[in-house]
Amino acid sequence: MEYLLELAVSPTAWIALATLIVMEVVLGIDNLIFISILTNKLPEQFRTKARRIGIGLALILRLGLLSTIAYIVQLTTPVFEVLGQAFSWKDMILIAGGLFLVWKATSEIHHNMSPEAEDKAESVASKVAVGFAAAIGQILMLDLVFSIDSIVTAVGMTEHLPIMVIAVVVAVMVMLLASEPLAKFINENPTVVMLALAFLIMIGMTLIAEGFGAHVPKGYVYAAMAFSATVETLNILARRAREKRQGALTK
Repeated sequence: MEYLLELAVSPTAWIALATLIVMEVVLGIDNLIFISILTNKLPEQFRTKARRIGIGLALILRLGLLSTIAYIVQLTTPVFEVLGQAFSWKDMILIAGGLFLVWKATSEIHHNMSPEAEDKAESVASKVAVGFAAAIGQILMLDLVFSIDSIVTAVGMTEHLPIMVIAVVVAVMVMLLASEPLAKFINENPTVVMLALAFLIMIGMTLIAEGFGAHVPKGYVYAAMAFSATVETLNILARRAREKRQGALTK
């Protein structure tokens, strides 16, 4: 109890908490984009449930990983070496997650460019069940990758477990609040889907590079994402303005 009171009156602890919350929220953007794209492919009545399950799994995974901090720290210890390049469990997880993200985003882009005809013989209920289970499975896999990255970042920023727990819970709550508006925005603006998938490819390549020991400053990645999102926002506003003018002319 005294330990918690000391943290509560420590300005350094509050600064660390605020910084870590911002970092965790930013790191959660990648996860949220992936969840939004996957769940938007489900029937509308299942989307909210899938998003909540996906984000809930992210919270459970991150809190579970926090309870094994000593083991998480050991994940950065090299376990083997290839051609002078050492690889840890964290590196291998990041590489696997990055490859999965690149594959998934690429396959989604291909599907959007040339959608294949669906199997008419398969029942609707069966397709919904398989689609829901597949979405949750894929979300769980990426939750694991992003959660490990998130917790390793938290461990590197502070040594106080209560600060890590609060930051993770707040970040996941922000994800939960932002999931519906983000998913709705992506669903209502089809061109944003391509942009989001391109983001996921870039994030996947970043994870692979990190796994091979090439540090990519997150600031560059998020600056590129912010610039692209700004350009797309201007395109959306311009398109809506043209639609309004055309609507006014036809009246």
